[in-house]
Amino acid sequence: MRIEQRIEEAIAPLREKIRDLEQSFSQKYPPVKFLSEKDRKRILITGGAGFVGSHLTDKLMMDGHEVTVVDNFFTGRKRNVEHWIGHENFELINHDVVEPLYIEVDQIYHLASPASPPNYMYNPIKTLKTNTIGTLNMLGGFVHFFQPKVHPQNEDYWGHVNPIGPRACYDEGKRVAETMCYAYMKQEGVEVRVARIFNTFGSRMHMNDGRVVSNFILQALQGEPLTVYGTGSQTRAFQYVSDLVNGLVLLMNSNISSPVNLGNPEEHTILEFARLIKSLVVSRSQIQFLPEAQDDPQRRRPDIRKAKMMLGWEPVVPLEEGLNKTIQYFSRELEHQANNQYIPKPKAARMKKGRPRHN
Repeated sequence: MRIEQRIEEAIAPLREKIRDLEQSFSQKYPPVKFLSEKDRKRILITGGAGFVGSHLTDKLMMDGHEVTVVDNFFTGRKRNVEHWIGHENFELINHDVVEPLYIEVDQIYHLASPASPPNYMYNPIKTLKTNTIGTLNMLGGFVHFFQPKVHPQNEDYWGHVNPIGPRACYDEGKRVAETMCYAYMKQEGVEVRVARIFNTFGSRMHMNDGRVVSNFILQALQGEPLTVYGTGSQTRAFQYVSDLVNGLVLLMNSNISSPVNLGNPEEHTILEFARLIKSLVVSRSQIQFLPEAQDDPQRRRPDIRKAKMMLGWEPVVPLEEGLNKTIQYFSRELEHQANNQYIPKPKAARMKKGRPRHN
């Protein structure tokens, strides 16, 4: 009996590997639309294994295009796109956009850059290089954040940025990248599309990335205090990731070369948002008020009249619906990570002075 038990223990991992191989050979992909050669585009997505990039990958693949994802997996995760691995229209390249990449494509979505404070402050020089040298290497559409003094913020607003503050490596990198795009457009005739993306949330976000949505949901699910900096009267406007992806595709396929805001004009205070998430999670967590954060914008809401008029685009996913989907995703992630003996904690932005801000 002991010998048989030892043999069974030795064979069990092999059986599991065989099952995995069998599943890989019979892998079923999400439904993909057939496009003729003249309609099918070759599309490159930098940062395509990240939060927004992976959802964009899904849409473009299901629309029938050939998609190449480039990611160095600093914040992106291979499992965000693993359901496409092996498909004839999909290619995944482990590459850092700071280094040149020679590839022939029809469109480039340049989404490579850490977007949460803990990640882009971890290596500010690398963040600057990704947003500047990476953009020089790619020259496509990209994410652009700024500090608003005008409310709501339209495309003519130039932004208000602290050039030596803790966010400067990200904010100024994006501003330089935008300048580069228009310089190349004027000098070399490169077609550019610039999306100025406002707060976005949804599945595949890192739970411990230090942003308000992930922090509140994680804290509520784990019964920890929801941390609000200042009085919570600061406002934000959150859009669900599928709305953003639809806007990016519409913008790319338009003839609009000037910047376009993509965001949700429905404005909520941080305190309202904390109470809403607490209610949706049915959590007993308390709301904890901490000192106000450094350089925290008091109001943030996009003016999307241009996107409505020129693209016919506006967000359609209600806030509560998007939050419920995100809560379900985070619940599954917590369960998965608990089985691996790891529970993530909300991560604050690293900075020498001041406190993390609401993003």
